[in-house]
Amino acid sequence: MDSPTLNAQLLLIVHHRNLVSLIGFCDEGEIKALVYEYMANGNLQQQLLVENTNILKWRERLNIAIDTARGNCEFSGLDYLHNGCKPPIMHRDLKPSNILLDENMDAKISDFGLSRAFGSDIDSHISTRPAGTLGYADPEFQRTGNTNKKNDVYSFGIVLFVLITGRQAIVRAGRENIHILEWVIPIIRGEDIQNVLDSKLGGEFSIDSARKVVEIAMSCILPNFAKRPDISQILTELKESLSLDMVQRHGGEHDVTESTSSLFQSVTAPFPR
Repeated sequence: MDSPTLNAQLLLIVHHRNLVSLIGFCDEGEIKALVYEYMANGNLQQQLLVENTNILKWRERLNIAIDTARGNCEFSGLDYLHNGCKPPIMHRDLKPSNILLDENMDAKISDFGLSRAFGSDIDSHISTRPAGTLGYADPEFQRTGNTNKKNDVYSFGIVLFVLITGRQAIVRAGRENIHILEWVIPIIRGEDIQNVLDSKLGGEFSIDSARKVVEIAMSCILPNFAKRPDISQILTELKESLSLDMVQRHGGEHDVTESTSSLFQSVTAPFPR
């Protein structure tokens, strides 16, 4: 049995509350297909970026981000793939269309490990075959071809910026493709956080919570992948952001004294094309 089929069979036994269950697969010559559990609310791409009368509220966006990273007491969603699976599974294509939403708007990751399951590479952590989606793929991976956990962290950072802004990762402007980082980083450096937030939110968000999520996203896309946080740390920070939002909505006050301007000013992220 060839490696792609073996890897697809491996995915059949990977189960986690925030991973979409793979029910079956077909790998017959040129015909390759996957069968997943039904997710009533489609994917995040459809909910957030396609014309939709249901506008995702700030807290809903935070919960989706937390669900994408969250798991049980030992491993979070992505951390489970990285550290809880033997051999480890790198997602390699994290993006809004691969974050599915059930009837309760709980998020689950899909298509995890598929570049390895249906690709030509055998090694789980080194590959010379292109993987990922334009706009979400880590420039470090695109440059070296080496896969590691921090490639997924970069992609997660781009997903966070999409949740924050409501914008596509790549926007066509005339004959050019404009990456979301090219638009968002200059605004953040000017510490104009409110103008980064999706206008569809109508101002219904905690500015302290929003500032913290922006800070988290910025840390995920640091050019030096070794300096990017682990997904478990990101999860902790996202939960704190949710708490800040809850404090404000219950009429409390919270003074954010830690300045994030040094991080905003120091990041010079490469812009994928």
